[in-house]
Amino acid sequence: MATSPVLVLGIDGRSGAGKSTLAAELATQLRRHREVALFHLEDIYPGWDGLQAGTEAYVQQVLTPLARGDAAAWKSWNWNTKTFGPTSTLDAAPVIIIEGVGAGCAAARELLGVLIYVQVPDATRKERALERDGEIFAAHWEQWAEQENLYLSADPVPEHADITVDNRADGSAPTHVLRALLTLPAAQVVLAAERAEAAALAPEHRCLSAAPDAAALFAALYPEEQHAVLLESSNLSFADPRARNRYSIMAAATTDACSVYEHRAGSGVLRTGSALARTSSGFFSWLASAWDTGALLSQAPSLPFLPGWLGYLGYELKRETGGSNNLASIDPAHPPDAALIRPAQVVIIDHHSATVHLLASPESEPAAFFARVGTLLEQLPSSPPPVLPAPLAAQFSVRDQRESYLAKVLAAKEQIRLGNSYEVCLTTSLHAATVPCAPWDNYLLLRERNPAPFAHYLRFGDLAVASTSPERFLSVGAEGWLRAEPIKGTRPRGETKQQDAALIHELETSPKDRAENIMIVDLLRNDLSHFAQPGTLSVPRLCAIESYATVHQMVSTIDAKLRPGAPRAEAIAAAFPAGSMTGAPKVSTMAILDSLEDGQARGLYSGSVGYFSATGAADLSVVIRTLVMLRNEHAETWDLNLGVGGAITADSDPQEEWDEVRTKAFGVLSALGSVFPAE
Repeated sequence: MATSPVLVLGIDGRSGAGKSTLAAELATQLRRHREVALFHLEDIYPGWDGLQAGTEAYVQQVLTPLARGDAAAWKSWNWNTKTFGPTSTLDAAPVIIIEGVGAGCAAARELLGVLIYVQVPDATRKERALERDGEIFAAHWEQWAEQENLYLSADPVPEHADITVDNRADGSAPTHVLRALLTLPAAQVVLAAERAEAAALAPEHRCLSAAPDAAALFAALYPEEQHAVLLESSNLSFADPRARNRYSIMAAATTDACSVYEHRAGSGVLRTGSALARTSSGFFSWLASAWDTGALLSQAPSLPFLPGWLGYLGYELKRETGGSNNLASIDPAHPPDAALIRPAQVVIIDHHSATVHLLASPESEPAAFFARVGTLLEQLPSSPPPVLPAPLAAQFSVRDQRESYLAKVLAAKEQIRLGNSYEVCLTTSLHAATVPCAPWDNYLLLRERNPAPFAHYLRFGDLAVASTSPERFLSVGAEGWLRAEPIKGTRPRGETKQQDAALIHELETSPKDRAENIMIVDLLRNDLSHFAQPGTLSVPRLCAIESYATVHQMVSTIDAKLRPGAPRAEAIAAAFPAGSMTGAPKVSTMAILDSLEDGQARGLYSGSVGYFSATGAADLSVVIRTLVMLRNEHAETWDLNLGVGGAITADSDPQEEWDEVRTKAFGVLSALGSVFPAE
C-alpha cells in the first residue's frame, strides 16, 4: 500500500477526442519526477456494447483500490476473441492516470483528485477515431456512439470537470493541461516538483536605455488586447521620498503561454491555452497554490516583478476574511470578484534609471517581442496625444442623495455609540448609464488631471478600469518585508499657495482626522501581526501629509517582517480588505456597512489592484479614485461607476462627511468634464 499522497487524474471524453494520446503524453511529462500508473478503460469494457458494465467494473476493481494506494486487479477484455483474458494488475503510484469514456462517471468522481474532460467537434472526432482504429471501429461507431449519448445524457460529466480541454491535436494539450494542473489546490502537494521547476524557470531579459511615456507605450503595444494590465507610476513630477514612483509595469494575455483567472462567488475559472480549469476553493486558497515564489533573475535583481500574476481583487472577497457573502455580487452582470492575468511577456519601465526592462518566457518568442518593443520605442511620441472630454459630459446620478447620506452618517455614529464599532468607512457610488466613450481616453483624462503613484488601467473583456489611486494597501518584499500605507484624512487643494498651506495646516492639526488615521494604523498593526516576526512591527511614519494634484492626504506607514515560512497569500488575506475602507474593528464594522449600504456590492471599489511576482514579492494598491466601466451588450456604450466615501467617527459632522464625498469625487468627475449631481 502506498503511504505518500496519491493524485488520481481521470481523463474522460467521447471517442476520437484524443484522450489516449493526452494521457500518454501527460504521463511522460509527469514521469520525469515520479512513478505514474496509467490505465485505459478499453482494457475492461466487455465488448462493443459494454460501456456501462465496463464503467462499473472500472470503479470497483481499478479505481477504488488504486485511490487508496493498493494494487488493482481485473479481467482484461480480448477484443479479438471477444472474451475475457487473463487477470491484469496495476500497482498504485503517486500519480494515477485513468483514461477512457466513463472515467469521470458519478461513481468515480469522489475518488478522483482531478477530472479532465477532452472535447473536439463531432465531425473531427469521428474522422480522428476512424483514422486511428480503421474499419474495425467503423463498423461499430454508431453502436458505441449511442452508448456514449446515453451515458452523457444521464450523467453530465463535462459540468463536473475540473479541467476542460479543446483538443487541437497539435501537441499543445499536455503542456496546457499541466499548466492548469499546477494552479489547482488538489494537485499542489503531489506536483510540488513541477511547481518548483516552473518557478525556477527565469524569463529571458533585455534592458534598453529609454524613458518612454508609459501610457503611450501601453497603447502602442496592446491597443486591442482583451486582457491587459497597466500599473503606472504617473505622478513623476511630484516628490517621491518613498520611491513609490519608480516603476511602471504593463502586460497582456497575448498567447497560449499566458493564463487568465477569474473568481466569482467562491469558484474560479482559469483559461490557459486550450485548457480551462475550474476550482471550488476560495480565492486566497487558489492564490496560495497558483502563486509560485522564489524565482530569481540574476541580471536584474532589483526588478519588482517577474511573471507572476497581475490584476484586481474586489471588495466582495471579504466573504473569505470574516465578512458576509454579498448575494448582489453573484449577479452575472457584476464583474468577477477577482481577475488576474499571468503573462508570458512583460514590460517594466524604471523611471529612475531611464531604462526599459523586457521579460519573456522561452516559449513566447522572446526575440520577436524584444525586437517589436525596441522598434516601438524608437517611434513613440514623448507622450500620448492630448485627449479632450466628450462634447456631452456624462451625467452621473448618486446612489444616496444628501439627506439619505446624512441619515446614514447618523446611523453609523449610533453604532459607534453602542460600542459596535470605533470607525465606520461609509461609502456610496455615482453611476452614469449608456455613455458613449472610450475607456482608454477616460484613463488618459484621469492621469492628466490627477497623477498618482498607483494609477492603473485594466481591461478584462467587457470590463475596463481607470484609476488614479494614491494609496498602497500592502506590499510584500521578496525577502519578506510587509508594508501598509493607509490614507485617512483628505482636504482639497487650494487655489493659492496661501490657501494650500492653510488647508495642509488644517489637516495635520485636525484631531478628528488624526483619530481616524491612528485607528486604522492600530487595525493594520493587528492585521500584520498575525504573520509577523516578533519585534519587527513598527510605524516609521504616522499622520504625514502628502499632496497630490487635487487633494492633500494624511498617510501613515506600518512595516513588519514575515515569519520564516509564513504563507504569503494568507498574510495578504489577513489584511484584506484594506482597513482604511472598512473601519475598526474590521469584522463587526463590515457587517454594519452591509446594512448601511443597503446590501449593494462595492465590487472592485475598496478592493486592491497590483501584482504577485514569481519572486514572492507583491504590491497592491487600494481601489479608490477609480472609474469602473462595463460595456453594454448591444452598443458601444459603457456604464460608468465611481465609488466614494469617508470614515465616520464619534465626532463626525454629517455635512462635513458629505462635503468630503464631493471632494473625493471631484478629481475623477472634473477630469471627465462632469459635475457632481445636483442635490
